[in-house]
Amino acid sequence: MKYEWLDEYCLSKKGAQKDFKVDWNATRYLIGGKMFAMQGGDKDHKPIITLKCDPLFTRSLRDQYQHIVAGYYMNKEHWNSMYLEGDVPDNILRQMIDMSYELVLGKLGKKTVKEINEGTNVG
Repeated sequence: MKYEWLDEYCLSKKGAQKDFKVDWNATRYLIGGKMFAMQGGDKDHKPIITLKCDPLFTRSLRDQYQHIVAGYYMNKEHWNSMYLEGDVPDNILRQMIDMSYELVLGKLGKKTVKEINEGTNVG
């Protein structure tokens, strides 16, 4: 797989955890119990990662990269899926992961964010 660093990078985010959702056959990366990334496959079992993005950035990425599409089984305005066998540069994928993490973290309650920042949140 391209992007061998993907799992380690997602888990390097403060308070990040991962689980495997059997029904979806996908690995989810969570912060405060909320998903910020999901790695699985599309209907043809092609490997993808799905990430939350700012709506303007979402559209820009889809226009710029053929391997970034509307979020697979997600809200198409706020989520993008990226084919992991595509040609999206590593720095763009890292930027997407960072944005997704920050957007989800920003929606968590103050108490949860404080626990994450103090390292006391268990998910």
